[in-house]
Amino acid sequence: MTKEHSGATDRSDAAPRPGSDGSPTDEQKPAPGGAVDKPQETRADNPPADAGKTTPAAPARTEAGKNGRTEKRRDAGKNGRSGKGNEAGRNGRAGRSRGAGKNSKVGAGDTVAAAAATTTDDEGKPAGDRDENKPDGTDGDRDESTADGTDDGRDKSTAEGMDDEQPADPWTAFGPAPEPVLGRARRAGRAVGRFLAHEWTLAALAALVVAAAMTWPTLRYPRYTLPQDYWDPSLQAWQMAWSGHILRTDPAMLWHSNTFFPENWSFAFSDTLLGYAPAGLIGVGPEHAVLRYNIMFVLAHALAAFGAYALARQLGAGRIGGAVAGASFAYAPWLLAQAGHLHIISNGGIPLALAMLARGHGWSLRYGYRPRRRHAGWALAGWLVASWQLSLGFGIGLPFVYLLAGVGLVTVVLWFVRRRSVKRPFGRRLLLADLAGGLVFAAVGVLLAIPFFTVAEAHPNAARSLAEIQLYSPPASGFFTAPAESRVWGELHEGARAVLPWSPEMTLLPGFALYALAAGGLFFSVWRVRHRLFLLAGVLVTMALAMGTEFFEGRFTYVPLFHYLPGWNGLRTPGRMMLWTTLLLGLLAAGAVTAFCARVRELAAERVPPWPGPWLRLATLLPLLLVLVEGLNVTPHPVVPQQPAVMRTVDGPMLVLPSSPNLDQPVMLWSTDRFQQMVNGGSGFTPDSQTRTREATVSFPDYASIDYLRRIGVRTVVVLPEQLDGTPWEGMLDRPVEGLGVTREQVDGSVVYRL
Repeated sequence: MTKEHSGATDRSDAAPRPGSDGSPTDEQKPAPGGAVDKPQETRADNPPADAGKTTPAAPARTEAGKNGRTEKRRDAGKNGRSGKGNEAGRNGRAGRSRGAGKNSKVGAGDTVAAAAATTTDDEGKPAGDRDENKPDGTDGDRDESTADGTDDGRDKSTAEGMDDEQPADPWTAFGPAPEPVLGRARRAGRAVGRFLAHEWTLAALAALVVAAAMTWPTLRYPRYTLPQDYWDPSLQAWQMAWSGHILRTDPAMLWHSNTFFPENWSFAFSDTLLGYAPAGLIGVGPEHAVLRYNIMFVLAHALAAFGAYALARQLGAGRIGGAVAGASFAYAPWLLAQAGHLHIISNGGIPLALAMLARGHGWSLRYGYRPRRRHAGWALAGWLVASWQLSLGFGIGLPFVYLLAGVGLVTVVLWFVRRRSVKRPFGRRLLLADLAGGLVFAAVGVLLAIPFFTVAEAHPNAARSLAEIQLYSPPASGFFTAPAESRVWGELHEGARAVLPWSPEMTLLPGFALYALAAGGLFFSVWRVRHRLFLLAGVLVTMALAMGTEFFEGRFTYVPLFHYLPGWNGLRTPGRMMLWTTLLLGLLAAGAVTAFCARVRELAAERVPPWPGPWLRLATLLPLLLVLVEGLNVTPHPVVPQQPAVMRTVDGPMLVLPSSPNLDQPVMLWSTDRFQQMVNGGSGFTPDSQTRTREATVSFPDYASIDYLRRIGVRTVVVLPEQLDGTPWEGMLDRPVEGLGVTREQVDGSVVYRL
């Protein structure tokens, strides 16, 4: 084809001169599409239809450029590459425009190198990397020819100017590797890997591992031992078993348990741990009840640590600072004295619910209110977790209720204040979530409170008096005294415990390391100064409440709450308010540790290379290690008394003798095979009917005691001979039963009287 056919002037500077550097000439090099520019004569080693032919293409097509490429458009660009513009570029691209350039030869050698080195697109990529071009330099449009330079089969004509075999484009080696196409199994594996490596997954696993270690040897013999003693833990193991059993068999009788016969509402005689009812659905009998208790005991510690960690992180603390807050909240030394009270240990729902509510409302202590981070789902989840926490008991749940009520009141006031200046400051969806969640929380509280108010009305002796509150009110020295179960401070504080009227509820040391970290957090912290002062005020107020009537006789703190807040007079031990003190101290400590870790990172950045050394890493972990060390325990784990075989066969209503508040708690646990109705039962108070039964049966068996038992509905009396010594029933087995209308038989070491 001549210059007249090209329609453009010649440009001699479009590419280096052929052969100037020893490289092949254009006639010797293949074109990007695989065509070879050849002399006009026909080569012997090529078929007649090769691109070297000078015969014009079919009449339906326009003339091809010197490179012999076939295009579906009328004209080729200057360099022969396909483009989408109206005019062809100088680098040899063949476009869909009408004008064609002179230099239609493009090879894979120096000419292409020069063009590719100087031509870039809008993003700074080589021109061949544009979306419309394939990696091999061919056009990616569906209407264009295929990568080998031939038509894609939709055109009946054979492509001209192409070789049968074409070399690969050398520039593809410099392009990015194509994304692998993952199968379903690999996608699932990656999703699982991301889940396992997530911060919250790692935090949960760490909380579980640390809980198992810090509560050891709870899981050493989980079917046969209980932490601290086998009195209250036996009661609480029975509570979980009863709730699971009755929900499976007759949910309407939930509050009328098999104990304290013939009393009604007996399940509400103490905190119920109703939130653990799903666990009670698994397993039957005392061994399963003990195993269930020990598992929930460990999980309660893990949840407490995880919940406080989540709260500290949401408020703006770093990971190590959050870990310090979690460890101090779950393993404070004063909590070791509460090892026998699962309803006190089960407090992790409090910080977890607060963390979810703060996240849902887009609020943190460090960054303030961020409306874009609001999420109604998290707020609703926080209310549901709070409702679950309340179902575990009012002992620590009641102060939580009043805290959320106060926060809700403040939120409503802010909403009314800001709604005039800011349209929907809390968001409609968030407001609806708060309303729905608050209603659920209130409904759970009311439904749970009804049985307890019914019990308080029917049993006036169940209410606490100020004299009883004073008996359990700790002095100020209790905040620096550790319980006997503390491995570090237990023996050292033996003298300090001796002067306390009731040391198990008055040893309130949260940890000297926590005190030091919290004090440092007042002066060096990531929290703002006003927030530190608010946290300090909360610490002081909760400490004053924990002292009960010991702080100026409670006139301005505990006594007004006792008289005017509904349900507050049911809280027997003010020292358990130390739970809130510990949480606030942990947040102060988290702010200090976070600031300390940030300073360590700054120092590490000045190092060469900028990476913390082992000593710097150890320094950031030192506060966490100190807190954990102070939480080490020497808690006893006594073996639970073995269930008498007669408890698996005898029917109720029944009475087991001897009977007392402590002795009856293992009896409740023994009834978890059949849940027979029984007079026995232990709780926070003793109903008058049970007291009368114990007094009436001291002379058993005789006419008066048998007549009394028959009148209240008791049909069987089981006597445990090995427990009679030192009790009012000692010697009862020597009394005759002739003429009393009862039968006596011995069953596997127990004596059974059938009335």
